[in-house]
This record gives sequence, C-alpha cells and structure tokens, in this order.
Amino acid sequence: MNCACMKKLILAALLLLVCFGEAASVRAQETSSAQQSVEALRSQLRDIEAKQGELEARMRQVDEDLRPENIEKSLALTGSTRPEELRAQRRQQLEKEKASLQAQLDQLATSRTRTQAALAAAETASYQQSAGGATNAPSQPQTNAAAAASSQQNTPRSVQPQPRKNRKRARRPRVKRRS
Repeated sequence: MNCACMKKLILAALLLLVCFGEAASVRAQETSSAQQSVEALRSQLRDIEAKQGELEARMRQVDEDLRPENIEKSLALTGSTRPEELRAQRRQQLEKEKASLQAQLDQLATSRTRTQAALAAAETASYQQSAGGATNAPSQPQTNAAAAASSQQNTPRSVQPQPRKNRKRARRPRVKRRS
C-alpha cells in the first residue's frame, strides 16, 4: 500500500472513533440528565413533605388554641369591657387561619401527588436509558395496573411463565439397565 492510502485509512478510523465517542458522551449526558431530573424531583418531594409537616404542626397548634379555655387564657391580660367580643374575634381569627392552613395542605397534597407521579415517570425513563432500552419516557404517568399490563405485553412470550396445567414436561429417553 502506498502512503496516501494509509493516511486515508487512518483518517477514516480516527473519524469513526470520534463519532462513536461523541455518541457515547451524548448517551452518558442523557443518562446523567435523567438522573439529575430524578434527584431534582426527589428533592422537591422532600421539600413538599417538610412543608406539609410544618403546616400540620401549625394546624394542631391552631386546633389547640381554638379550645375555649385557651382562648380565655390568651385574652386574660387584655382588659376590656366586652370580653365576649374579644373572644369571638379571636375565635374568628383562628378559624380563618385554620381554613387557610387547610387550603395550603390541600394544595400541597395535590402537588405531592403530581410530584410523585412525575418522579415515577422520571425513574422509569432513567432506568430505561441506563438499561439501553427505549429513550422515550411516557408523557403521562401510568397507573400501576396499566403499567403492569403494558410491561406484560412488552415482555417476550418465552420469558413469561406459563400456567402450570399447560406446561409439558420434557421426558427423558428411557435407558435400559444391564444387569
């Protein structure tokens, strides 16, 4: 071979190596971005749970403050000619706060459900990418029954266990013993 052919062959080999290297780095970046997405969603879920815990603790405190004897204790040092109005005003204030806390808790519960669904979808996508499977994750999370049904449909028939009554037992050929 002449020198020009050798140079072209080496150049082609280097070009292929560069292309495969870039493809591998893109794949690694996709996997790491999916893992980063999973970690971000987990962090968001932890934040939601922490906020929910704080709100529940405050709700318990407001419930305790709403007891009639505690309302009277909170207003004990306040002098007034109309203590009934002050107690009613304090009760209304606490009930408004309780309603606001309940609305926030309901909103957090909805947010938590959505985040859990998004986390499940992101974990599935991350697993599929790391396993070399399909790179497209479902756009909407599936329910457990739907996910199980679709995973059984996608599983090759040979991998799924057959019902016991339909299995045929492989028979070994009989060997005559010599005595």
